[in-house]
Amino acid sequence: MKYLIIIAVIFFSGCVIDSISDEYTVMSTDKTFSEISQYKGMKAAFLQYMDNSCVLLRPDHLPIVGNAANKFINSNSDTSFTLTWKPSAATVSKSSDLAFTYGTYQMMLHHNKDSVFTGTYVTIWKKQKDGSWKFVLDSGNEGLGNPSH
Repeated sequence: MKYLIIIAVIFFSGCVIDSISDEYTVMSTDKTFSEISQYKGMKAAFLQYMDNSCVLLRPDHLPIVGNAANKFINSNSDTSFTLTWKPSAATVSKSSDLAFTYGTYQMMLHHNKDSVFTGTYVTIWKKQKDGSWKFVLDSGNEGLGNPSH
């Protein structure tokens, strides 16, 4: 009986460690995603981290799905602004194949450095076969207004 308890403790400890490790990995992925957006542009970052089945939820649009999401990102110019974000938290499913992050974003217009728009976002991530994470749903809103005007 004592050995059964020890095995159970080791097993459940491993599950908790895996969960914490996955949350750390998803948070790191989201932070790196933002860094790429800052240094290479929003388009490059989104194209690198989008899953093929991705859904984009954008104002004044029906959900943009899959190949249409890829075309939508490709059709947008990101030369007039810099988009960055900071994840506040990550939660990973018990099966460790889906996760979500949420946080705040900033969009700075290049022509007027004083114009910074802020808001909130949520991103849903799917673990890929190689263990990396790509997003399957991305949505944001201007929930914080524009205090920098």
